[in-house]
Order: sequence, then C-alpha cells, then structure tokens
Amino acid sequence: MAQQAQISKKRKFVADGVFNAELNEFLGRTLGEDGYAGVEVRVTPIRTEIIIRATRTREVLGEKGRRIRELTALVQKRFGFPENSVELFAERVENRASCAMAQCESLRYKLLGGLAVRRACYGVLRFIMENGATGVEVIISGKLRAQRAKAMKFKQGYLISTGEPKKHYISEAVRHVLMRQGVLGIKVKIMMSHDPEGKMGPKMQMPDKITVHEPKEEVPPMMGPPEQDYGAGYAGEEQQES
Repeated sequence: MAQQAQISKKRKFVADGVFNAELNEFLGRTLGEDGYAGVEVRVTPIRTEIIIRATRTREVLGEKGRRIRELTALVQKRFGFPENSVELFAERVENRASCAMAQCESLRYKLLGGLAVRRACYGVLRFIMENGATGVEVIISGKLRAQRAKAMKFKQGYLISTGEPKKHYISEAVRHVLMRQGVLGIKVKIMMSHDPEGKMGPKMQMPDKITVHEPKEEVPPMMGPPEQDYGAGYAGEEQQES
C-alpha cells in the first residue's frame, strides 16, 4: 500500500488484508469476462507491483495497453499511491481448467446466457476432467427452476477436503449470479494433479502416495575358483608326526 506513518504490526496486517480484499473485488468485477483468476501484490522498495492473473491477457491489456493504464490510474487514485509508484502486470494462467475462479466465471456467464443448469454444470465438469484434473465438485444453490430454493451438487473424480495437502491441491471459488428469479450461488472445487515441475499442478507429492518399484533382477553370485593352499596339508601332517 501507499507509504503511511509508522503503524503497529496488527494494524498493518489488517490494512494489507483490506487492501487485498478490495483490490480483488474490484478486479473481479471489472475483469470477470476476461477470465480473471486472482491477483498478487509484490511490494519492493522502489514501487508496488500488482500482478493480475487471467486466462485472456490480451483483453486485460487492451488495445496498445490502454486498459491496463486505466486500471493503474484507478488503483493509484483510490489507494493514494504516489505518482509512478504502482505498476500493473498481466500474467496468463497456464492451465485454465485447473483454475476454479476462471471456471466459476465461465459457469456464471453460461447461466446468465440462459443455458440449463444441468447442461452448464456437466459441460464445465467434463472440460475440467478432460484437461487432467484429479477431481471436481460444483454446487449450485438458489431458485433453480421452481419458486422453492434448492441445491444441486455435481461431483466427479477424487477430492480431498482436509489436511495440509488441501492447501496445495484444492482450488476453490464462489460466485453469485443475479438471475431474474433471484440470486444463485455457485461453488467450484477442483483438485489438481501432481506435476513434478510445478507448472500445471502442485510440486508437492501427496503424503499417502506409494510407489511400488519393479523388483530388481537377481544376479547369481559368481563362484570363484577353490582356494588351493599348496603344502598346507603336508606341513600339518609333519607337525602331527613329530
């Protein structure tokens, strides 16, 4: 955030949290159609760098970088950054099928376009699973068809819900769809697959993953020539005679 007077650690963490939440909300509303998938703030001594992750970076940048400059000016004015002390960058999401935010937005626009709930959900489920995810869960709740509100759950594959691996493997997002009959809630959970390089999924291996190696071929031990101790028996016999 902008340079402020010396504040306590507690106030600083609260201020940073509010800044990140407001920035995420603003970018989510503005860039929802362009596959917005999260934001990262890096504070350096010279300037503050805000990296916007999206599936369609060309639309985020705009024609000749016009849109990103507009966003930079808005962020600078709203949060009181000094001139040229904040910079926005757009980063492309490698695998949009494993990004819950991007898929949530995709489902939201499908429902706003008038597509049937089941058809929209099964389409998203199939797309995610075909692109190498381990498991996926989609929950839609609200007034789906009748006046009575209900929830529908669509699930495929394998999903974990607790423990340390959840922080690394599960991508989760929630969105609200303002339909004519009321508000629908969408929740998407995706379990990513393990990637040793850490590009398409988490680098950390699952703790319960057991690898069974092929047994090694046993090579019979080589039999050496029998030891020939010439004269040993003869010397022993002489000692016994004496």
